[in-house]
Amino acid sequence: MKQIYVVGTADTKGEELAYLAACIKAAGGAVVRVDVGIREPQTSVDVRAEAVAACHPDGAGAVLASGDRGTAVEAMGIAFARFLVERQDIAGVIGIGGGGGTSIITAGMRQLPLGLPKIMVSTLASGDVAPFVDVSDILMMPSVTDMAGLNRLSRVILHNAAQAITAMARRPAEVTASKPALGLTMFGVTTPAVSAIVERLRADYDCLVFHATGTGGRAMEKLADSELISGVLDITTTEVCDLLFGGVLPATSDRFGAIARKGLPYVGSVGALDMVNFWAPETVPERYTGRLFYRHNPNVTLMRTTSAECAQIGRWIGDKLNLCHGPVRLLIPEKGVSALDIEDGPFFDPQADAALFAALEATVKPTVSRRIIRLPLHINDPDFAEAAVAAYRDIANP
Repeated sequence: MKQIYVVGTADTKGEELAYLAACIKAAGGAVVRVDVGIREPQTSVDVRAEAVAACHPDGAGAVLASGDRGTAVEAMGIAFARFLVERQDIAGVIGIGGGGGTSIITAGMRQLPLGLPKIMVSTLASGDVAPFVDVSDILMMPSVTDMAGLNRLSRVILHNAAQAITAMARRPAEVTASKPALGLTMFGVTTPAVSAIVERLRADYDCLVFHATGTGGRAMEKLADSELISGVLDITTTEVCDLLFGGVLPATSDRFGAIARKGLPYVGSVGALDMVNFWAPETVPERYTGRLFYRHNPNVTLMRTTSAECAQIGRWIGDKLNLCHGPVRLLIPEKGVSALDIEDGPFFDPQADAALFAALEATVKPTVSRRIIRLPLHINDPDFAEAAVAAYRDIANP
């Protein structure tokens, strides 16, 4: 039977944890109370902290024997994440916490599939929650008051949270889409290409377009890891530029990792690899003084990648694609990789593009399923969209 996991540091939030669990039971939910505290719990729990800590790759001692609170919190977060992903009976997860508890519990929640109900009642929920939520679908609920014992307001907040998680767990969303879902990456400078691809595929596929702003690429790969998309048209890989050269919209080092892990049909390209993103001009690092810039708007400044940088980008992407053993097609648009990289455009640089293309071809190891396809086209040419669609249909329906 699926159960609602009620999680908190039972050594400091025992009263609140017990009340929340009782509210969920009263609403008809089956409950598993999980302690992620470091010291002796102040209420009854179903899973003790020692059992969670034992899931740490270095054993429970790495969590519970640390004399440093920050180290212990980080280690418990790792252990809790491993604990959660091993469970097969989760109908939903609800956590309560201050700074430490929120860090621990959301570390686990972020590893769960998208769509599985997750609520975090936190003292930090009214601030910047990006580090806790990242690209997951965690619902952050402000506790309003601190969690230092129950009061008239905290009882209402926890009661409402209990009603919400119970209702979500009891009535999971039905998957009604009859068409397979595809993930696509787009930037303003590749919009014509991706829009044309979507138009050609939407009759047969549910097209999910992600803005390639760092979080966009990670969200797409999160869906891939959660097995919620059946393939990828990764036309805009620009987040790699920001990762390698200090831009503000970076990928992580795991970019392309989900493609490798899941073996999904993958059509990629080099969209917007001609640029690194920064905010307003004064935010550009001093080491880039004298470079070629384009003011996209008052708050966004783009820097043209050089030949040397393009070669580095090509090698990095090539190494990642070599780890992908599913069907891969990488399309190279020889006449430009973005709306700015076009003849008479501000970032038109055939030499830099050539360095990028050469590095990719020198690094990617061709196989029966992994191929590079050169096209005498600009990335936003209608014929490029046709080629991308044809390549995807070819590998998705061999």
